Amino acid sequence: MLDDWTREVAAALGVDLAFDKDTVLDLAGDAARAVVRPAAPITTFLVGYAAALDGTEGALDRAVATARALAAQWPAPES
Repeated sequence: MLDDWTREVAAALGVDLAFDKDTVLDLAGDAARAVVRPAAPITTFLVGYAAALDGTEGALDRAVATARALAAQWPAPES
């Protein structure tokens, strides 16, 4: 179902892009755990936006790596 949704949204937005959805989902999980749950969609949006602005090959991978490294250094959420 997620693959179908992804294809439909991409088509509706006029986006023709192959990407590893598991990488994006893993990043969302990292942000949700390291920061707060709402950080997941915000982080993935910002990473996608940054990669699109860059526009070069490997931009998404670099943006994901940057965000993932930042999440790993983020102070643990308070209980």
